[in-house]
Amino acid sequence: MKVVIQRVSEASVTVNNKKTADIKKGLLVLVGIEDADTQEDIDWLAGKIVKMRIFGDENDVMNCSVQDIGGDIIVVSQFTLHASTKKGNRPSYIKASKPDFAIPTYENFVQAIEKEFGKKVQTGIFGADMKVSLLNDGPVTIVMDSKNRE
Repeated sequence: MKVVIQRVSEASVTVNNKKTADIKKGLLVLVGIEDADTQEDIDWLAGKIVKMRIFGDENDVMNCSVQDIGGDIIVVSQFTLHASTKKGNRPSYIKASKPDFAIPTYENFVQAIEKEFGKKVQTGIFGADMKVSLLNDGPVTIVMDSKNRE
């Protein structure tokens, strides 16, 4: 499972001219799912995302998590995170899971974050053509891969 975590001052997701998610200060999390992903991957990432100290404290040092600052989270599925660009100029998405595996895994991931976070997480709509808008704060962007835990 791959995620891109962006610290935002605001973010929203729009599908068919209707907002499905809208937050102020918090995190926008893009998630790409592959068939090798397990509950262990989900739980590890959910814990890391909620507890990651990337928000400034009273001295503007990154010591606070999204929980600590009372922020919000949007989770958006993004299969293109598993793009392979090894050959040619057209990315291959062969590693990205098909909907029959990806949808329940995505839903499980959202639930795991909500459990860690202690409150509702907003989302996009799986498989939809989404317009994601954000004001990246910092900018702070963290890329994580549950298969490569660095």
